[in-house]
Amino acid sequence: MKARTIVVTLVLCFVGVTVCLAADPMMGTWKLNEAKSKIQPGMPRNSTVIYEAVGDKVKITIDGADSDGKPTHNEWTGKFDGKDYPVTGDPSSDMRSLKRVNDRTLTLVVKKNGKATITGRVVVSKDGKSRTVTTITTDPKGKKVTSTTIYDKQ
Repeated sequence: MKARTIVVTLVLCFVGVTVCLAADPMMGTWKLNEAKSKIQPGMPRNSTVIYEAVGDKVKITIDGADSDGKPTHNEWTGKFDGKDYPVTGDPSSDMRSLKRVNDRTLTLVVKKNGKATITGRVVVSKDGKSRTVTTITTDPKGKKVTSTTIYDKQ
């Protein structure tokens, strides 16, 4: 009897987390809308970004192209709690942190060797059909560069 109660409780907790994350406007597949985006020449591009629930965490998979146009693929799994979680597949970063500001807004910090290299904000539109990512980074010449990328939900 005790084992059955524990199993039922665990299943209900898992279902609850899944339902909460499924209703999250961040979740889903997002495609870059280059026509609406303002990306500096020579900067990398994330063409597809996928947010998906993995247990009580979120997995973000990013496919795109580096500054030379070569394909890139990286993954991050973590929580929107502002803590650093490791990145795989990205030679320019090893940790990312995302923090929820509200239901439709996240702040992000990308790090390499403990140093922040990119900061930014992700905002999903009220209708949930697009999201805007504004990032600030430093180019190879030491100049601050702001990019605004628009993604459409698939």
